[in-house]
Amino acid sequence: MEDRIINTSNGLPETNSSPQADSSVLKVWGGRSLEGHVTISGAKNSALVLMAGALLCSGDCRIRNVPLLADVSRMGEVLSALGMRLSRSGNIIDINASEITTSKAPYELVTQLRASFFAIGPLLARLGEAQMPLPGGCAIGARPVDLHVRGLQAMGAEVQIEHGICNARVTDGSRRLKGAKIYLDLPSVGATETLMMAATLADGETIIENAAREPEVVDLANFCISMGAKIEGAGTSKIVINGVPKLHSTDYNVIPDRIEAGTFLLAGAITRSDLILSPVMPEHLMPVIAKLEEIGVPVIEEQPNSLRIKPAQILKATDIDTMPHPGFPTDMQAPFMSLLAVAEGDSIINETVFENRLRHASELNRLGADIRVKGNSAFVRGVSELSGAPVEGTDLRAAAAMVVAALAASGETTIKGLNYLDRGYDRLDLKLQKIGAKIERLEDTEADALASKAESSSETTNGTASISN
Repeated sequence: MEDRIINTSNGLPETNSSPQADSSVLKVWGGRSLEGHVTISGAKNSALVLMAGALLCSGDCRIRNVPLLADVSRMGEVLSALGMRLSRSGNIIDINASEITTSKAPYELVTQLRASFFAIGPLLARLGEAQMPLPGGCAIGARPVDLHVRGLQAMGAEVQIEHGICNARVTDGSRRLKGAKIYLDLPSVGATETLMMAATLADGETIIENAAREPEVVDLANFCISMGAKIEGAGTSKIVINGVPKLHSTDYNVIPDRIEAGTFLLAGAITRSDLILSPVMPEHLMPVIAKLEEIGVPVIEEQPNSLRIKPAQILKATDIDTMPHPGFPTDMQAPFMSLLAVAEGDSIINETVFENRLRHASELNRLGADIRVKGNSAFVRGVSELSGAPVEGTDLRAAAAMVVAALAASGETTIKGLNYLDRGYDRLDLKLQKIGAKIERLEDTEADALASKAESSSETTNGTASISN
């Protein structure tokens, strides 16, 4: 049964998030084959920004296929603090932003969730002012907001950052942002989404050049279009937005989570299993599917929204360079490293998106992997087998990498860092249980008690054996 606690401040259920998850561990008994169907949840990175995008609408928004995640609850808390009304039933969230009572987001919430900073664009568009603390999230490298700031300034906002707070206001008497031509130095997903949302209610045409092309950007554009926004070019490097005075209510479905789907593909590959995944959008997974097929793992598109992964005869080494979409996604780098750790031969992984995203390599080495890190590159020499050990997820995708590796490791693996895992995966352990994984979530004290019992049992057995001999 899922652990759901109703948060009375925003009406959204919470998951096993911090601090509860800080005291929890996953126990995984590896070496088992998996089989069956996995239901893929809605995309975390879409759901969060769509919730922020609901600020643009002065009526009701219904967002469907929202995953049950700690980050979704945190985003709900941020929006509630701004005066919005939220309620959730299953995977449906209803949001009403007819009244925004403040333009100041709470520091203690925004600093826990990077995606909440994206609300600065809709706030400026609706109110003409916003105060947003600088964002937090996983410590995987520098993710500055300078691209957001420069874009908003180009649209007529006065922006100052003081004492960790980004203060922005529209200086024009109309308190309405102006259309502008914006070139992004990097195809930042966050900056693209922030500026696209701000431009939907701006006066005139906004052109974003070198825009991010990720599926989540397209999903946000389609969400805004469903509310009456005029947006063209989402999914390409040039997005054109013609501002409108007002957006209307909508009922919208979040796209499937390509990173969750990719993680289950890797779980199937590393355990040599036969799995079916749906709903998925195969075109969103092409870089991952291409690499899986390159190393010898068959992936079949059984239906337009369904993928099947078959057991591989041999796993062959390959090289990976992470890139912005449509390149290989940085969010899949850590779980894919787990698979390459047991592939035949030497692989090289170059992390080009974030400069601090290889810390999971040392944790995989605890499981018997042979990985050497130099700078932003990991050199992986495949081993014949991984073995269970205590490990910790150092960020969201690193935690997923530990789970993928543990599924293949012989013996028992204990995984800490579930506060990260629960931020991005909707009941991952329960979904794995349904397809045959032996995995259990325990409080840390329970895990220690089991370990002591096992150790005591081992000592008794050894003692009896020595007497009988």
